[in-house]
Amino acid sequence: MEPRGEKSGEADGVHVTPQLLKARSGEFALESILLLKLRGLGLVGLGCLGDCLGLEWLDLSGNALTQLGPLASLRQLAVLNVADNRLTSLEPLAACENLQRLNAAGNLLAGPAQLQCLAGLRGLERLRLRDPLARLSNPLCTSPCYWASVRELLPGLKVLDGERVSGRGSDFYQLCRDLDSSLSPDPGAPGPQPAEAQPWVEPGYWEAWPPRPAA
Repeated sequence: MEPRGEKSGEADGVHVTPQLLKARSGEFALESILLLKLRGLGLVGLGCLGDCLGLEWLDLSGNALTQLGPLASLRQLAVLNVADNRLTSLEPLAACENLQRLNAAGNLLAGPAQLQCLAGLRGLERLRLRDPLARLSNPLCTSPCYWASVRELLPGLKVLDGERVSGRGSDFYQLCRDLDSSLSPDPGAPGPQPAEAQPWVEPGYWEAWPPRPAA
């Protein structure tokens, strides 16, 4: 599904509280939480999440978030999933200096300018902005220059949308993309179109022959 509009009950949505964090993590002190899964809880605000200073892995997918302000204090965060929300900006993530993997598919990111805040994250290696299997995307992904502009803005990326863009295997991925483009005919393009496939053998070739008379 593409980025969603208003979700029902957003005005009465869930906000992150210390009680929620402790219940979901099993930890008594917020600073001790290393891994947190808050998927699909109807969250509209992150509240005190920024107090989890030791957090390394965080899943916020499938909520109704419009901003990520409290995440700016999570300097140890390495893996973040904010897919399927209502985000128009990732600006607070500029302070997450240890971020390595980010899934932001299914949001409202309009253009490459919304990714500029990630340019200073030297450790960011994997980024997902669209997920065809889950039918999640962002408006910026519809641009013909999407792939090239993201690679230019974030040259340190190794994997974009599940495809390797640098390092071992990247040439193979690019070759496959080029081949796919060259083999996909454009119905509106001038010139002769590929001929329709024809049978390899004459009709009746595979029919059984009558038995030969005995000598």
